[in-house]
Amino acid sequence: MEKKNSFHKFMSIPGMASVLTAFVGVVILMIIFTFMNPNFISQRNLVPLSRSICPYLLVGIGQGIVCITGNIDLSIGSVLGMSAMISATLICNGVNPILALVITIIACLAVGVVNGVLVGKFKLPPFIGTLGTMTICRGLAEIVNGNYNTGDIGTSGMATAIRDIFYYGKVGFIYYGVIVSLIIWFVFNYIMNYTRTGRHIYAIGSNVDAARLSGVDVFKTTTVAYLISAFCSCIAGFITMAAAGMGSMQAGLSYEMYGVAAAVIGGISTLGGSGLLVGTIAGASVWAILQNGLTLANVPVAIRNIVIGVIVVACVLLDIMRRNGVKLGKKK
Repeated sequence: MEKKNSFHKFMSIPGMASVLTAFVGVVILMIIFTFMNPNFISQRNLVPLSRSICPYLLVGIGQGIVCITGNIDLSIGSVLGMSAMISATLICNGVNPILALVITIIACLAVGVVNGVLVGKFKLPPFIGTLGTMTICRGLAEIVNGNYNTGDIGTSGMATAIRDIFYYGKVGFIYYGVIVSLIIWFVFNYIMNYTRTGRHIYAIGSNVDAARLSGVDVFKTTTVAYLISAFCSCIAGFITMAAAGMGSMQAGLSYEMYGVAAAVIGGISTLGGSGLLVGTIAGASVWAILQNGLTLANVPVAIRNIVIGVIVVACVLLDIMRRNGVKLGKKK
């Protein structure tokens, strides 16, 4: 009886059912793709697959937190691209790699502040405000090295260390990039679940007017959410740069959709106020597994995009239908 009550209590946590559904989806996809191609479940495929999840997880964390506030961040892909280009350009021009990363983080956080001011202070619709910064950041990513991709960042000294930390290095079967991404997830998951900032983020997503009347600083909280999003996108940019060994002007393209997909598939509502950050792990895994499994199955890129797009739209629709059902139930 105690176990039954504990299970019901566990399942009663808001968003937990969606998280469990997402993880069940991960297992089902793995079974399907293993049946289609036995090589999918091999260590040779799964170890690199775990590494490919990292950028999706990071942008999913950032986008998820912004979505919980009831907003959206369309600039994440461009911030990722800007991060890869600025850091690689600085390193290629002889700047100390650590200093290059610090400068890049500051530049990306500045974008988060701008997004927070536009949306939280000036009440610009988040779609419009972050669409503007998305375009600006993409332009910066393109011109920072004179409209060219950068050269190789090098394979010695600190450049090698950076490539190892964010992509190539591993301990046992676990890549350092996976460890870095999980540490970032643990930090922000703790913030969302156990701090006042996290409670305020959920509060303004649930009812911004009620939160304001309760003493929540809506502008500050919104800015914090966008700062987190910019930081996560920046680290994803480092991973992309380390993987390629260079800065590419194409880095981060379509990552706006990847971030939304990781958050929404993981059970975070686009309407704000609900969702658990643990779901982004499942959401990012679903995305990466779909990409990997469909590639192994020799499914054309166009079909892959259609399948993934349908899944994202279906998840958002289900969330809206569930929300409307709850509201209708309350009215009755």
